[in-house]
Amino acid sequence: MGQPTFVPVPDIADELGASVPKVQQLVRERQLLAVREAGVLRVPAEFVQKGEVVRGLPGTITVLTDAGFADDEILRWLYAEDDSLPGSPIEALRANRGTEVKRRAQAAAF
Repeated sequence: MGQPTFVPVPDIADELGASVPKVQQLVRERQLLAVREAGVLRVPAEFVQKGEVVRGLPGTITVLTDAGFADDEILRWLYAEDDSLPGSPIEALRANRGTEVKRRAQAAAF
């Protein structure tokens, strides 16, 4: 998958069938990560699938945050190729292989 495809929060809101304030709340609650580019808050498009936040993503964000990872480090980790998965952690989460990703996140934490 490589690099995230960042899209504006209103696009994520549309995909989730939610309001912009609700998506902003998900970011504050660390269910999603976002970056601000040119004043616009953007979320990786890959974090949403079939109208929902990708299953296992919030827990993975929590594990890595608790381990001291900054948001940019979490994003790099999620999109880094991992031959043992195979693919990247975000690809594995999207393929419903969250247990494997969580194990790797916990290992990365130590």
